[in-house]
Amino acid sequence: MDPWKNWIRYSLLWVFCCYYFLLLTVSSPLPLKQTGTLNNNSCSLSQHHFQRITIKNLTYSVAKQARLYDKDTDNRFVGQHLYTNITRNERCYLMKRVTDTVLTHVLYNLKNQYPSLQEVIYFLVYLNAELRDCKPLEDKTYIEGHLKRMKDKLEELGENGMNKVVGELDLLFDYLENACTSKKASSGHQGNKN
Repeated sequence: MDPWKNWIRYSLLWVFCCYYFLLLTVSSPLPLKQTGTLNNNSCSLSQHHFQRITIKNLTYSVAKQARLYDKDTDNRFVGQHLYTNITRNERCYLMKRVTDTVLTHVLYNLKNQYPSLQEVIYFLVYLNAELRDCKPLEDKTYIEGHLKRMKDKLEELGENGMNKVVGELDLLFDYLENACTSKKASSGHQGNKN
């Protein structure tokens, strides 16, 4: 067989295959955008923020110290009750707002009362800055209601409320991690830890 004819056959076959695959890719429909699924990629944090042992230990240590001054055993600021009527994909936004409330109404006023509190404040401020573009995807009526009750209870309890909030910084750390980490965000911000 003539090498020239073989080369022409293979070249034609190659051109045909390339043309065929080009037609397949151009003519195939693009996947439809899922309109029923709500997702908010700005409401996620990297898992590595929470894996830093130093900041985790500092946060837990400050919380433990503050619990020594907490005289109120009936109330809780951070807990599963915050998730009442809140969908899984709104939990990170809720925890962002809770963190903001804790920072502005409590921690900024107590900067030097507990050792290592300043580092914990910097950490929470950094996380809140990372979540600056996190917006609610649905109606935020329940979220605002939870935050208002939290602020009202904080005002009612006064200094003991501030100690209680600082005593729950370990809970805030865990809830933020569960609601906002990247592995949770990929499944709609769902959290297993309550």
